Amino acid sequence: MTRIAVAARSFARNPALRLELAEKYPHVSFSESARLLDGHALVKFLRGHDRAIIGLERVDEAVLAAVPELEVISKYGVGLDGVDLAAVQRRGVKLAWTGGVNRRSVAELTLAFALALLHRVPETSVALRGGDFQKLVGRQLTGRVVGIIGCGYVGKDLVSLLAPFGCRVLAHDIRSYPQFYAAHGVEAVSLERLLAEADIVTLHVPLDESTRGMIGAAELARMQPGACLINAARGGLVDEAALIDALSSGHLKGAACDVFQLEPDANPALLALPTFLGTPHIGGSTAEAQLAMGRAAIAGLETAQPLGPDHPALQLQESTS
Repeated sequence: MTRIAVAARSFARNPALRLELAEKYPHVSFSESARLLDGHALVKFLRGHDRAIIGLERVDEAVLAAVPELEVISKYGVGLDGVDLAAVQRRGVKLAWTGGVNRRSVAELTLAFALALLHRVPETSVALRGGDFQKLVGRQLTGRVVGIIGCGYVGKDLVSLLAPFGCRVLAHDIRSYPQFYAAHGVEAVSLERLLAEADIVTLHVPLDESTRGMIGAAELARMQPGACLINAARGGLVDEAALIDALSSGHLKGAACDVFQLEPDANPALLALPTFLGTPHIGGSTAEAQLAMGRAAIAGLETAQPLGPDHPALQLQESTS
């Protein structure tokens, strides 16, 4: 008898996904927790199940050791920084992961961030709520230089959304996409050049040891005065203390983050800055993206593979996209 555990909270709260999964598998447990399951709570929930759908939950050696009956993990969403891939491989657990299933949702949010920062929406909104009817002068996105760090699924989709604005687009990625770049007029550049020339720098890379803290004080200092930073990827990519300094000094005109180093505890010092726009990790929280991610996770319960060199999850780790 196949028993499925659904730890991913937004999957468990989605009536359409619950119905679709229940129609395929009669024995399903859904997490009813309002908070992310972690450690012992996650182990307790997973016990007795041989397959699981996980979202942002941390699955490491300790969890897998405590639930030896777990044979398959299917990922809801695209971030793999919460999954200890080495432990999964050692334990012989099969993993399903589908890249790019929420690309349009995240790309749209990034575009919204860019427009909001350039038009100084965070500052004017804060002022207006305080009774100050300030008409601050912003800038149009049209004709700006946009630097995309990581030109994978989301980065490429963002390029297409930027097309009507006539932006000059710079891209930095450890992988080369010459045909895509040529077709869309994207310039492949070094990270240093991208930071120095872009009006808007936006991050679209996975979080691993090669990208953790990749935007720190030195990188922020290389950005041109008045530039804006966007992070809708993973919180650990940016040194938040350095970002606070860059915003407080006025070196950066604005920043927007959908992700934070410690979630769900967003950095209060960042949130207090009028030039900062923060959202609670909603990049994939559209109805369309949730259905796409959920259906991919349901399919993955049957198509999950052992972690070999050709597994798409391991291919992801070799790229900053």
